Amino acid sequence: MQTQDSSNWSAFVAGAFIGAGVALLLAPQSGSELRTSLRDYASRAKDELGEATEQGQAMWDTAVERGQEYVEGGKQALRNAGRSAREFVDETAQTAQKTADTAKKTAEDAVSRRG
Repeated sequence: MQTQDSSNWSAFVAGAFIGAGVALLLAPQSGSELRTSLRDYASRAKDELGEATEQGQAMWDTAVERGQEYVEGGKQALRNAGRSAREFVDETAQTAQKTADTAKKTAEDAVSRRG
């Protein structure tokens, strides 16, 4: 989606430059006035391109930062899940051991009462 937005923005900017250039060329001005207008237009376009580049870089930096935050969050979630699984296994093993010990004691008591 971001690639599509970028190409839409690029097409818009290119169209604006072409349209402005054609308008300047067709406007009834002397050669020196036209050259001055073109220079001014080119200077403004350069400034706007610089601003757009800065905004694009800021957006890129923000996207990278968010991506890193999501990755770190995912790592933390995996660590927490692993820790929870380990605790569950330990608790289950302890419960199983207690159940086995209780069953063994019950069996030993039953044997000793018979014997």
